[in-house]
Amino acid sequence: MKDLLYLKDDQIKDFIELIFYAYKETYSDPIKILKKYSFGTAHHRAILLIERHQGISVSELLSRLKVTKQSVNRVLKDLNKNKIIVQKKGELDGRQRLIFLNESGKKLFNEIFSSQKTRIYNALRNSQSESVSNFKNVLKKIIND
Repeated sequence: MKDLLYLKDDQIKDFIELIFYAYKETYSDPIKILKKYSFGTAHHRAILLIERHQGISVSELLSRLKVTKQSVNRVLKDLNKNKIIVQKKGELDGRQRLIFLNESGKKLFNEIFSSQKTRIYNALRNSQSESVSNFKNVLKKIIND
């Protein structure tokens, strides 16, 4: 652990490069699936968040994606047109739009998830449980800083 106190710039650059390649590989398979719908990575990110947070509001989606309202509206319009999502009015606030995946959306999400699951599962399965736990903690710290 003391080694980490002396991380050099080149070591940090190596981590950044590894994160880049891990991201690239993890998202390469879904791109093939998304192309069938003429969707891109923005659509994928929205689908992921909508699946993980069924009933997410448009404003919460905006906040989580950290993109412009125009970008989110374009993506939602495409998902709606392709019958991937359903938007409902909020029960407490009728101005609020809540977003859900419909059955087609769930099917698309599961197809994308299956393509990513194998790669992630194999990497985690071939790692020690302590390494997996530590890796997850490091990722959380990168996200929160």
